[in-house]
Amino acid sequence: MIEARRAQLDFADGLIADEVTDLWEDWMRPADQLLDDDQLLTTVYEALAKRRPHSRTRGRLGTPAEVVLRLLLLRHIRNWSYEVVEREVRANLVYRSFTRVGGGKVPDDTVMNKWALALGPEVIENIHKRVVAIAREKKVVAGRKLRVDTTVVEANIHYPTDSGLLGDGVRVLTRAMKRIAAIAGEAGAKLRDRSRSVKHRILEIGRAARSKGGAGQKKLQQGYRKLLEAASRVVGQAKRFSREIETGVKSSGDVLKQAALEGLRKELDTMAPRVRQVMQQARARVFGGDTRVPEKLVSIFEPDTEVIRKGKASKPTEFGKMVKIQEAENQIITSYEVSEKRPSDSALLIPAIASHEEQLGRVPRLVAGDAAFYSAGNEKAAHDKGVKRVCVPNRNTTSAERKQEQKKPWFRQGQKWRTGCEGRISVVKRRHGLNRCRDKGQRGMRRWVGFGVIADNLINIGRLLSGRESAAAPAVN
Repeated sequence: MIEARRAQLDFADGLIADEVTDLWEDWMRPADQLLDDDQLLTTVYEALAKRRPHSRTRGRLGTPAEVVLRLLLLRHIRNWSYEVVEREVRANLVYRSFTRVGGGKVPDDTVMNKWALALGPEVIENIHKRVVAIAREKKVVAGRKLRVDTTVVEANIHYPTDSGLLGDGVRVLTRAMKRIAAIAGEAGAKLRDRSRSVKHRILEIGRAARSKGGAGQKKLQQGYRKLLEAASRVVGQAKRFSREIETGVKSSGDVLKQAALEGLRKELDTMAPRVRQVMQQARARVFGGDTRVPEKLVSIFEPDTEVIRKGKASKPTEFGKMVKIQEAENQIITSYEVSEKRPSDSALLIPAIASHEEQLGRVPRLVAGDAAFYSAGNEKAAHDKGVKRVCVPNRNTTSAERKQEQKKPWFRQGQKWRTGCEGRISVVKRRHGLNRCRDKGQRGMRRWVGFGVIADNLINIGRLLSGRESAAAPAVN
C-alpha cells in the first residue's frame, strides 16, 4: 500500500532532527521546504500507485512518496550509486533527516532502482516543470533572459571497435546458448563453443593494428576474415537454437524452465541481428574502405548510441546522445531535451523560445546562444515572437553592418552571459553525473538527465533562497 507522506513520526525522528539541526548545508533547508510541495508528492504517488492494480489500498505499507523522491534525488545531488546512497543514509543522521527516513529502515538499493523505473522519464519531466514553477513563484526566476547550449551525455559503453563488438556479440550469444543447453539437455543441435578462438583472433587483430606498413594491413585483413567466419558460425548456431525452441525441439516439462527458454530465445533473436550488422560494418570498413556506414552500430547493448563529433580537441568523437540545456536567470535550468537523433543546433533555437514561454509565461527579452544556433530565419522568427535582443553571432558574415552590430555593448554583454551556460553544463556533468549515463536505453538516458537537472536546480534554488534569508536576518551585536 502506497502513501504520499509518513503518517506518523516517532521519537527517533524528533531526536535526530534536534541533533543535526545546525549541520544541514545552506541549500538543504529551502530545498527541504520545496520538496514538501503537495503537487510534487502527488505526481510521485500517482506514478508509484500504477505499479500494481491495488497499490493504493492493499498489501503491506510501502515507502512513502516523499521518501522515494528525496532518496532518488539525493543519489544525483551527490552523484552516488544506489548502493552508496543506502550506505550513506544509514550512516548519516543529516541524510536520514533530509530524506525523511528518520529512525526507520533505509530501503534496499535494488528497491530504489525499481522506484526510478516506475517513475519513468515522463514523470521526471513533470517533476522538473513543477520545480521550475515553484522557483518562479518564489521569484528565483523571472524569464527575462534565455541562454541555450547543447552537450553530449555519453552512453556507458567501451570504446567501439569492430573486433571488440564482434567479441561482445559472440560472448553474449554463446552464454545464452550454454544456458539453453543446460535446460534442454541433449535435444537438438549441439553447442560448439568458439569463444576461445574468437578471443585469439581479437588479440591478433590488436597486434596487427599496431604494426605499420603493408604487412600489418595484410595481417589485419587475415585476422578479420577469420573472426568474421567464426562470428558467422556462432550467429548461424544461435538461429538454429532459436528455431528449435520455437518448434519445441528444445523444451522442458518444468513451467519455469520453459519460460526461461523463451526468454533466452528472445535474447538470441535480439542479439543475432545486431551481430550481423556489426559484421557488415566490419566487412565494409576493412575490405571496402568504407568508414561512413549509415546507422552505424557502436554497441550491441546500447544500439541507440550515436557517434557525435562536436569539434572538441580533447575529445573529437563522443558516443552518446545530444542534450539541449536552456537556462534563465540565477542559473536555473528551465528546460532540457534528449534528442533521439542528433539535430542541428540552429533547429533548436525557436523551440527553446517556445518552451521558455510555455514554462515561464513570457517571451524572454534577451536570447543568447553560440554561433551554431544562428540563421537569418531564426533571428527573424525570434523577433517576430517578441524577443527584443537576439544575441547569437554570425561568424561567416561579410556585412560591415552585421559586424558592427556584434560589437555593440549589449551584444558583447549578452555573449559574456551566454558563456555561463557552458559552465552550467560543466557543473552538471562533474557534480551530478551527466558526463556519462549509467542507465540503459533511450528512456534511461532521459531519466538520468532529468534527475541530474532537477538535482542541480534544487541546489541553486536552495542557495539563493538561503542567501536571501541571511541578508534579511537582523544583525546580531
